Amino acid sequence: MCGIFGYTGHRPATPLLLDGLASLEYRGYDSAGICLAPANGNDSVKIVRAAGKLAALRSRVNASGPDGSTGLGHTRWATHGAPTEANAHPHRSRSGRVVAVQNGIVENYAQLRSELAGCGFEFASETDAECIPHLIELYMSRGMDLAAAVRAAGSRLRGGNAVVAMSADEPDRLVALRLGHSGGLVIGKGEGESLVASDIAAISPHTRSVYHLGAEEVAVITAEGVTFTDLGGTEIERKITLAPRDHAAAARGSYRHFMLKEINEQPEAVISTLYGRMSLDEGTVRLDELTIPDERLRSVRRVVLIGMGTSLHAAMVGRSWIEMLAGLPAEADNSSEFRYRRPVIDSETLVISVCQSGETADTLAAMYEARERGALQITVSNTVGSHSTRIADASLMMRAGTEVGVAATKTFVCSLTALYLLAAHLARARGVGSGGADAAELARLPGLIGEVLARQEIYEDLAGRYCGYDDFLYLGRGLNYPLAMEGALKLKEISYIHAEGYPAGEMKHGPISLIDSSLPVVALMPADNLFDKMVNSINEVSARGAPVLAVTTAGASGLGGAANDVITLPPVSSSLSPMLMAIPMQLLAYHIGVRRGCDVDQPRNLAKSVTVE
Repeated sequence: MCGIFGYTGHRPATPLLLDGLASLEYRGYDSAGICLAPANGNDSVKIVRAAGKLAALRSRVNASGPDGSTGLGHTRWATHGAPTEANAHPHRSRSGRVVAVQNGIVENYAQLRSELAGCGFEFASETDAECIPHLIELYMSRGMDLAAAVRAAGSRLRGGNAVVAMSADEPDRLVALRLGHSGGLVIGKGEGESLVASDIAAISPHTRSVYHLGAEEVAVITAEGVTFTDLGGTEIERKITLAPRDHAAAARGSYRHFMLKEINEQPEAVISTLYGRMSLDEGTVRLDELTIPDERLRSVRRVVLIGMGTSLHAAMVGRSWIEMLAGLPAEADNSSEFRYRRPVIDSETLVISVCQSGETADTLAAMYEARERGALQITVSNTVGSHSTRIADASLMMRAGTEVGVAATKTFVCSLTALYLLAAHLARARGVGSGGADAAELARLPGLIGEVLARQEIYEDLAGRYCGYDDFLYLGRGLNYPLAMEGALKLKEISYIHAEGYPAGEMKHGPISLIDSSLPVVALMPADNLFDKMVNSINEVSARGAPVLAVTTAGASGLGGAANDVITLPPVSSSLSPMLMAIPMQLLAYHIGVRRGCDVDQPRNLAKSVTVE
């Protein structure tokens, strides 16, 4: 989840770049850099970079700060390559005349790198991002201007990416590119100047007039104005919007609620969770920050995952992954019940706590119980330095970024992603198979989430038809049974509608007596090995008059007429389907809550962190 800030105008750019990066440092802080366009067109772009936090870059800039009124800045979460100066952005082309910064993952970077090396380009970093300025320069060498070259390069990149590029040949402009639904970019227009950033908070001190760059769009940014095109070069009309004055509303950006904003931030949040934790070249996952020797992990004979609410649902999915990938017996337990049943755990037990805030009282109490019994502990948290991270032997951070909405959305999906990585790490440490993870499929995940988010209009329509019901039943099987529970929980939290999540096979053991035309059933049924069994279940409820909303894989056949409404998801491996399945659950709850006039950001009776038992 890197931070991008760019400026072109009449003021010295360097202090603006540094201040802009300071407001974005929450997005990444293991290296940073800035670059300034040359005053003389014969010169190369000037770059200053440093490993570590922004303070390291500030001291270097103060010693030899470049001058100029057009520039780019970047603060990085390491993904491909260690957090070193060589891997820091901005990256330059072979001639040094083209530079670019990027937020995202270039899924096909290995192919592009090989192709560019064949054209004589040499690489100075380990990153996927370095292929971007080289690719832009390649197209410029064929007679394209910067904007055309960025569009051509964009058509070659795979995966969700936000890119801003600059060239010494056109020192008065920046060109921004957004691919997919990862890595948003906001462009601000002031008097005789323009700015571009990853977050509106970095722009709001300078102007309230902003544009939002859409997916598959390119913006040419000059001090005088901004023009927009699609990847084919066709001009697009964009209306300027006025950002709110108050800080909270400005942070919310163009979204009506923080919850909706945070749902839409999930592609970028998942990128942040994945950064630096997998190798596409080797197809492996390695979580070096855990600092637990592989020998110690190999001594584990059993895994217990604990959590509350949404975190418990994530733990339930994680349990299945640990058994599937690492071959370890695992169970998931409610933190509030765990310590009251005298759990049988010892030094050969690994306890994994899922705790977004790191301060949930019941989970902390369960962790203390586990520590007293000698268990090895790993906590999955979104808060650096939180209480849970101080109890556990090692911490795996979600890196979801700030979540203002009380109901967990992006922290849930990032919890799932972190738990999948952890399961794969355990598999590798224990020498089970090839390490268990499909790194290429993981790299596709942010883009696939973006595809789901691109079709949000259907949820407003569904909300209009379903918001009048007083009860819901959510059904799922396998990995998606916990998602049925999470979907029901979201609906309860946000719309105050009674809802229950059940394993579909359990329905005939009691809940089917509730089924009639007044009880909608939401069926989570990706095209996996349990699809046919889910079809049987929805046929049973449909025959009893219940309205059925099915969430399934695009192209899946066999539903027939059993479902009244169908939401389709892009194809993905069955093991990663929960990450995609979470998105419709969140959007359905959000839009029904809005329809019912509920406070979706701060639902009644709830708090973001439950710090009392």
